[in-house]
Amino acid sequence: MQHWYMLTLVGHDQPGIVARVTAALFEAGANLGEASMMRLGGEFTIMLRARYDGGVYALRGHLEPIADALGLHLHVDACDGEPQGHVEPDVRISVSGADRPGIVSEVAGALAEAGFNILELESDVAGSADKPIYLIHIEGEARQGSDALEAALAPLRDKGVDVSMQPIELMVG
Repeated sequence: MQHWYMLTLVGHDQPGIVARVTAALFEAGANLGEASMMRLGGEFTIMLRARYDGGVYALRGHLEPIADALGLHLHVDACDGEPQGHVEPDVRISVSGADRPGIVSEVAGALAEAGFNILELESDVAGSADKPIYLIHIEGEARQGSDALEAALAPLRDKGVDVSMQPIELMVG
């Protein structure tokens, strides 16, 4: 019987990480589910779900030689049940403001209060060393509607944070 596992691998970015990790999973008989792989600074991170016939230690055993050879930190957890199904975002929010501690926490807290389910969040620092600007791009579900989001984001705008919100229109058919 196959079980679902959540795998994370993190290490210095280099060519071949995705190829070698996915080849090891294929050779172990694992089936890939959802995956997110990206470069952050000089590091590369993989988060993915895999369905596999053995246990956590057996799956780790297939991946550890590759992780060690590439200098990656590996973590494997068992997951309950099948994937919950793909959730489509209906709102995209862009935030920019002076880089300072707490900006992501403030934005995420305001969105949570408005019932917003963050599905994806990316951030970066732009501007100059003297005047850094923090940029956040968020996609998610506005479960309580756009009016609740607008009300939750208003206090951030009052603090000089630029926030824009656009609906995401999904094409059907």
